[in-house]
Amino acid sequence: MTESQVDELIESDQNFRESVLARDEVRAELNLLSKSVEAAYKAKDIERAGELRQRAKELGDRLSVLEDACTSVENKRKELLLYIPNIPDDHVPDGESDHDNVPIKYWCKDLGEVLPGEFVLPDFPDSTRVPHWEIGAELGILDLERATKLSGAMFPMFRGPGSRMIRALTSFALDIHGDESTGHPYEEVRPPTMVRTETMVSTGHLPKFAEDAYHLERDSLWAIPTAEVPLTSMYRDEIVEESFLPKRLTAFTACFRREAGSAGRDTRGLLRLHEFDKVEILAYTTADQAQELHQELLAKAEELLRLLGITYRVVDLCTGDLGNSSKRTFDLEAYSPGTDKWLEVSSVSWFGDYQARRANLRYRKADGSGVEYCHTLNGSALAWARIWAILVEIGRQQDGSVVLPQVLAQYLGGKTTIDAKTSRLV
Repeated sequence: MTESQVDELIESDQNFRESVLARDEVRAELNLLSKSVEAAYKAKDIERAGELRQRAKELGDRLSVLEDACTSVENKRKELLLYIPNIPDDHVPDGESDHDNVPIKYWCKDLGEVLPGEFVLPDFPDSTRVPHWEIGAELGILDLERATKLSGAMFPMFRGPGSRMIRALTSFALDIHGDESTGHPYEEVRPPTMVRTETMVSTGHLPKFAEDAYHLERDSLWAIPTAEVPLTSMYRDEIVEESFLPKRLTAFTACFRREAGSAGRDTRGLLRLHEFDKVEILAYTTADQAQELHQELLAKAEELLRLLGITYRVVDLCTGDLGNSSKRTFDLEAYSPGTDKWLEVSSVSWFGDYQARRANLRYRKADGSGVEYCHTLNGSALAWARIWAILVEIGRQQDGSVVLPQVLAQYLGGKTTIDAKTSRLV
């Protein structure tokens, strides 16, 4: 938000307060006048009553104008307030852009967890240094050419084992998140992928990011950019009991994003898409529970990357790169040997009560001391397009076949190799 927008909001707020004061003064005067009219009639002072009635009519007309003006400035004030970003947590590093984000740890399967100053990128065989779009085309498991024919650029189409990989990754993640043995299973939800405007407003995706969203004008519905949107609003305008918290949820959905501001940037292959599949994890908490749940969600996303054997780093986003709604965010960036890039595969965010205030999501305190807003948190665990890309790159062998992680075997009929000659799972 710019300084001029802040000034505009302050001016709008002042106008709103002045309008309310003027309206309430006229309303109070009209109420007193109405009593005077009644008293005049009771005293049979018809002339006086007529004069007072005329005055009351004039005040009524003026009140109507003031009420319309008050509604107008209130709507303007509310609109401007929707653009106000969250206040960052005190631990968020200062910075102006993604160049100021702070890596806090690295992980690779050969070294385990490593601090930033001690990390050296492991050697990747030459066979893995082929970008996933070339591997996918060679094996016939990624058909971007026909996807473009069907839908245009930046829409993917997976085929054969490539399609089955997406299904396997989804089942794998949902099983991990819903595991009862952890003591904290996440309730699986399959929410709608089309939502109302107020649902998008609740998470902060509207109005600020309207240009990046797909809107079905006829039905006034929006295609969700992430399952965070419907999950956050599941209990909108409700008051839950404190004993209900923390509430953990997980969902698999397709996600839709125009990415209007990213034209021409990292658009090859699966690096940036208008549609992709993702498993989301989300929690409602009290303020006291929030930071512990933030670490829990981060650990969940990390667990999946470790089980898949993917080299990654955790990055603490600085103030200049923090999302509009976020109080603090950790990004997980996985290394892609085929593109020689660190790719963001998850953002794990704590929103404080920012989204809950927009969604009117509250809880009743167990000690009977009142009602407070919940805190909301969410993370990708995980978004599959880039994970798919990295898995086919790191799994590529000298003969062109691809070996997939063993943890996916139970979802692939016990087979983990895509054969280079037949393009089948063997």
